[in-house]
Amino acid sequence: MGGDDLIHRKNDHLDIVLDTGRAVSTADTGLAAYRFRHCALPQLHLDEIDLSTTLFDKPIRAPLLISSMTGGAERARTINHHLAEAAETLGIALAIGSQRVALQSDADHGLTRELRRYAPSVPLLGNLGAAQLLEPSGLDWARRAVEMIGADALIVHLNPLQEAVQVGGDRDWRNVLEAIAHLVSMVEVPVVVKEVGAGIAAPEARALVAAGVAAIDVAGAGGTSWAAVEAERAPTQAERKIAMAFSDWGIPTAQAILMARAALPHTPLIASGGIRDGVDVAKAIRLGADLVGQASGVLRSALHSSEAVIEHFQIIIQQLRIACFCTGSADLAALRRAPWIGGDDDTAPRVG
Repeated sequence: MGGDDLIHRKNDHLDIVLDTGRAVSTADTGLAAYRFRHCALPQLHLDEIDLSTTLFDKPIRAPLLISSMTGGAERARTINHHLAEAAETLGIALAIGSQRVALQSDADHGLTRELRRYAPSVPLLGNLGAAQLLEPSGLDWARRAVEMIGADALIVHLNPLQEAVQVGGDRDWRNVLEAIAHLVSMVEVPVVVKEVGAGIAAPEARALVAAGVAAIDVAGAGGTSWAAVEAERAPTQAERKIAMAFSDWGIPTAQAILMARAALPHTPLIASGGIRDGVDVAKAIRLGADLVGQASGVLRSALHSSEAVIEHFQIIIQQLRIACFCTGSADLAALRRAPWIGGDDDTAPRVG
């Protein structure tokens, strides 16, 4: 696919995701099935609750990742600059969208070391599709993706469903795991593997970590459905029907977190996929996530200004802080032990 076609596709993706309702999965994240047991005597000062953590040895002030959004359209330059400025101000991590267009064309769309100048101290993660690793230039692209932004880590995103329903999508996914293992051995930064909204099950998560992957982003079902996005782009009714059949496909985010944590008790785990607010962030952490990502929920703010992004995440951070306060959790370690309604064990009892 040529550079112009890729840019046109990325513009389509942005328009569809920004048009409320057109790209939302009909699946449920599963997070609403869990409820914290309220603590009426927290014995804490709200403002002293410690939300800080680290990602790849870099400190961050809250367990949040601005997840991968866009890396192709010209609008991406403005979006990524706003996101980088906000991430630095808030002290949270930033993952950029796919760098494929920037790597395969002369249009970098702001995906340069300029981003690092906007966000000098926070973790910055590059991004490349797993299917691109199978191409002859795949390893070179991966190295350049890291170098061009001064990334602290490289995300490899898995999107087999999207590619399967996309006209002209990448159909051959043989040897992807081997390509990821080779990448891990050849790049100097940690490699993170994420899905794009259908989840990663325990067997695949274990295989990825065995291949040397440093962290997993489960990116479960319940947020943006890329099958629905591709259905909106489909040139024929037949292709639209094929894609829409998968609009609720995937492992719900809550279940994906639980499965991945049980399979990989010591692997850094990122949770994303339909995260709405700070209460969802708290639930994801209690279920086993180390970090929680959000993408489409902040996209509209990112179009406007860095201040709008900052305000968006300040709300989420305050919601998370209050969730800690009202569970008697002084820090994230305590939040991971916070009791649910119905019991205090690690099985996370369901309610409702």
